[in-house]
Amino acid sequence: MGLSVENSVNAYNQNYRYQQNKTTGQANHLDFNKILSAKEGDNTEKVQKPNENSVSKVDTYTEYLKAKYGNIMIQNVGSDQKSMDSLGTGTYGMNNIVIAPNVLETMANDPKKAAYYEKMIQDFFASQSTVKAQMAVGGFEIQSYGMVIHPDGTAHYYVCGDVSPEKKAKIEAQMKAEDEEKAKRRRQYLERSEEAAEKRRQIEEINMQKSKKDAAFDDNISAVNVLSEVDRAVAIAAYENIANTFNENIIKSTIDN
Repeated sequence: MGLSVENSVNAYNQNYRYQQNKTTGQANHLDFNKILSAKEGDNTEKVQKPNENSVSKVDTYTEYLKAKYGNIMIQNVGSDQKSMDSLGTGTYGMNNIVIAPNVLETMANDPKKAAYYEKMIQDFFASQSTVKAQMAVGGFEIQSYGMVIHPDGTAHYYVCGDVSPEKKAKIEAQMKAEDEEKAKRRRQYLERSEEAAEKRRQIEEINMQKSKKDAAFDDNISAVNVLSEVDRAVAIAAYENIANTFNENIIKSTIDN
């Protein structure tokens, strides 16, 4: 995945800027001037067409940059995220430098502009150790790192990386541990569910037995109540019979007397 640093190289992390002294800068331009002078000396007898000298300077300056900085690509790249991501996935290694053609021509013909943009390139190289360290802390390895100088003169860094083997192993171990923990919780949940279901079954069985006992007790009570009513009726009838007999005896005794 490409990660564009959304600020110009001039403003990128002042703590990591590459400090160039004037002597070094002058020596660099002196080298280019020597190369350019030698090239122009070879062509003194040639008749040049309009802009031919400019083209020669661009070619010579391009050779100079490649000899000094390595992988220099001359092309226009937009500053939008999609363009930067596309560039990042299409390059590999740490020293990728892309310069827009119009900026390169300006650098070839204007020593001050050349110094300005070369300072950006030097800052880019100086930032590499810091970026590597920052990526390593996050568990990433850099696959592609570079800078782009866009047609409008602004510059951006881009970083493409992937998870390091150590980080990947750690993530996989963590995911495995999480899966095992989830499986453990699932088993515990099922066990608790089975235990709860068994308890509910036992409670229902107890309630059913209790209901049966209560129903049997109610039937016995009803039978006792029915029996009591019959006994009461018999007792009343016997009492009435005794009473009637007693009354008849009293009446008969009175008549006889």
